[in-house]
Amino acid sequence: MKLFKVDGAVLLQTSSALYRLENQDWNVLVNQENLYNFLEGYASNHAPIESTVDGEKIEAPIGSQEIWAAGVTYLRSKEARMDEAKESGAADFYAKVYEAKRPEIFFKSTAARSAGPDQEVMIRRDSNWNVPEPELTLFANAAGKIVGYTIGNDMSSRDIEGENPLYLPQAKCYERSAAIGPCLLVTPKPIDADTQIHMSIERNKEIVFSGSISINQMKRKHDELISYLFMEMDFPQGVYLMTGTCLVPPNDFTLAVDDLVHISIDGIGSLRNRVAIKQ
Repeated sequence: MKLFKVDGAVLLQTSSALYRLENQDWNVLVNQENLYNFLEGYASNHAPIESTVDGEKIEAPIGSQEIWAAGVTYLRSKEARMDEAKESGAADFYAKVYEAKRPEIFFKSTAARSAGPDQEVMIRRDSNWNVPEPELTLFANAAGKIVGYTIGNDMSSRDIEGENPLYLPQAKCYERSAAIGPCLLVTPKPIDADTQIHMSIERNKEIVFSGSISINQMKRKHDELISYLFMEMDFPQGVYLMTGTCLVPPNDFTLAVDDLVHISIDGIGSLRNRVAIKQ
């Protein structure tokens, strides 16, 4: 089942119908003790609406939640980070993080600074090497239980992070540096390990990068990442956690204004964002 935010309303899409959840606050809804069962019961006791989400203005599936991110969870990510950090002498740090017991977890964005479907994501004016990072994104409720999934775009300035790993917050956290959507996929069991992530980048109506990979290439387990995130922090409204990237454009590629980034994940949908720069 999928939860959408459309023009301030919350819509529930099942395999066969669409429902409007009346008088539902997003933060309260997604923190139901058993969200899947609640939605299943709602669909059983309410009449569907004669509509679809196609063509609607879909908003990011977020309320007051923060967005966090995990890094170096795939081998390809480790290799890319080591490449960008060669000149600074910090390449070994990424190899150590990949092998370490403790994962890399960092704050990414507030809801207000994030983008939703068909909204602009930003590249930094002080960076010459900007890339999108397509990521399966977990939603954990206030109790620390993973109850849903969405698509995340972890925009990154690789030259800033490569210059010095202590610059990670500047490379990762800025206006519209995170996009999520189009929905929150709520499942009764964990997402299939063979789920595929796909990304393409379009420039001047031509595809300049495309690739796909399965999330089973991830070294870290989802529950492991969430357990570290919740270890010394509480999230009363729940939290989103991007789980790391596996699709990395070649080192000679950087995003340009008006590029179109299209990310899709099997079973969830598609997230499309155009690239802009802060004026």
